[in-house]
Amino acid sequence: MLARIYRPAKTAMQSGKAKTKDWVLEFEPASARRSDPLMGWTQSSDMNGQVRLNFETRDEAVAYAQRHEIPFQLFEPKTHKRIIKAYADNFAAGRRQPWTH
Repeated sequence: MLARIYRPAKTAMQSGKAKTKDWVLEFEPASARRSDPLMGWTQSSDMNGQVRLNFETRDEAVAYAQRHEIPFQLFEPKTHKRIIKAYADNFAAGRRQPWTH
């Protein structure tokens, strides 16, 4: 019963960064999902797949896993390189390519 501790990435559907501040503890799936023969829905007998715990800090999540003797794998978030631009840069005199219509 291995757990993953990570900070979720921002959703690709919107530019906002909601729900990316907290750390999440999730369990790895113990078995593969199976298809229900009647309806075609996926099913699993693993109840730990439904558990998702949120923590404000990484240390809280790690302390919880250690306190309950849960083996875990910690994933550090990737840092994003911000490119700060201004609209006026499109019309700058020192631009590499001249601005034209």
